[in-house]
Amino acid sequence: MGVVMVMLALGGGVFGYWSYKRNRPHPVWVPLPINREIPDEQRREIGAGLKAKLGEPEFLIQVSKELGLAKKMRLASDSEVAEELGRRLFVELGETASPMGRVPTINIGVTGKNWEKEVSGEIVMRLVEEVRKTPGSNPPRRQER
Repeated sequence: MGVVMVMLALGGGVFGYWSYKRNRPHPVWVPLPINREIPDEQRREIGAGLKAKLGEPEFLIQVSKELGLAKKMRLASDSEVAEELGRRLFVELGETASPMGRVPTINIGVTGKNWEKEVSGEIVMRLVEEVRKTPGSNPPRRQER
């Protein structure tokens, strides 16, 4: 009887730890470098503009349809997905290391749980693709071999 109790306790502990690790927060973002000479106030304005543009419900519904997020996120409709993405979306100012030193960035990302990181990655890449289509942004050039 004691062996059975110990096995059940160990099994419960392993399941609890697995569940804890699976449900930890796991934000996914892409840092987009911006010009160092741009003043902080203008950077904040750019970030707020991007957040407003990317957070539009019509755009988020389009992203949901393109990526098939209603099924992946287990929600009933694309409008529900757009509402959820609107809550999860973040655009913030940051810095990243580069060969030329620290470079200011605008981080575009989505919050989520550890088990959703693949879907979050797809969403973020689609959002960044939209930002790169914006006039005035300079998408990186592909190197030809």
